Amino acid sequence: MNSFYGTGTALVTPFKKDSSVDTQALAKVVEHQIANGTDYFVVLGTTGESATLDKKEKQLVIDTIREANQQRLPLVLGIGGNNTAEVIDSMKTADLNGFSAILSVSPYYNKPNQEGIYQHYKSIAANTPLPIIIYNVPSRTGSNMTWETQCRIAELAPMIATKEASGNMEQVMQLMARKPDEFLVISGDDALTFPMMACGAVGVISVINHAYPKTFTSMVKACLNGNWEQAKNLQYKILEGALAIFADGSPGGIKVMLNEMGLCENVVRQPLWPVNETLEKKLRSLAFEKPLPE
Repeated sequence: MNSFYGTGTALVTPFKKDSSVDTQALAKVVEHQIANGTDYFVVLGTTGESATLDKKEKQLVIDTIREANQQRLPLVLGIGGNNTAEVIDSMKTADLNGFSAILSVSPYYNKPNQEGIYQHYKSIAANTPLPIIIYNVPSRTGSNMTWETQCRIAELAPMIATKEASGNMEQVMQLMARKPDEFLVISGDDALTFPMMACGAVGVISVINHAYPKTFTSMVKACLNGNWEQAKNLQYKILEGALAIFADGSPGGIKVMLNEMGLCENVVRQPLWPVNETLEKKLRSLAFEKPLPE
C-alpha cells in the first residue's frame, strides 16, 4: 500500500517517426523520471496509447520498462476495457512479472449503470492475480463512477485504491469521508492534486510529471508532510503546464514537451493527432521546469 503514496507517472509510449515503438526513447524517459524523484510507474495506461498497441508491442513496452527500471520503482500495469470477460482473460494471460498492481479503468462506451460498473469490478476482483487500482475518468469513459459505487467497490478484497479523475471536488470529499480507512484515493488530475491531497488523497498518477518531476514530486511530498504553504506554491508553478498538456488532446501535449527536452519524438498514433501549432509553441516554451528554491 505504501508503494502508492507519492507520485506515479503514467508513462508515454514514445514512437519513432515511422510510428514504431521507440525503445531507446522509452528507456531515456524512465531514467529521467527515476533520477528526478518519481515514486512509481503506470505502464500501458491511456497516456501510453495502449489502445493502439498490438500484443507484441505491449510486451515490448513492458520488457523495455522492466529492463530500464531494474526493479528500482514499483510498477503498475494498465488492464481495462468495456468487455468484462476480455479484461479477465487479459489479467490471467498478461506478463505480470515485476508488477505490484493493476490499474483498471471503468468501462467506457457501453455506459453501464452504477450497478453494472460495480458488477464489472466484482467480476474482475474474483479473478485478478494482483491488487487493483480502479480508475474513474468520466471525460474519457462517458460515465461517472459515483462515490457510493466507489465505496462499494472498495469493500472488495483485492481493491486497494481509486484513481479519481472526475474533477468533482464534492464527490472527492464524499468519497474521502465514507471510504474504508485502508482504501487509498489517488489524484488522477494533475491540476487538482493539491486540493485533493488537502482532502486526504495520498498522491497522484500524473502526466505533467514527465516534464516537471522535481517540482511535482516535491509538491506531493510537501503535502504528505503537511507543508501546505510550500505545496501550494509548487502546485502553482506546474499549473499552467498541467492545463496546457490536455488542451488539445493527451498525450499529444506532453509529447511536445518531451520532444523539446530531447527525450522522444513528437509522434502520436492515429486516431490521435499532434496538437495545433499555437499550443505547440506554448508547450515548448513551458517544457523546462524552473530550479526549486534551496
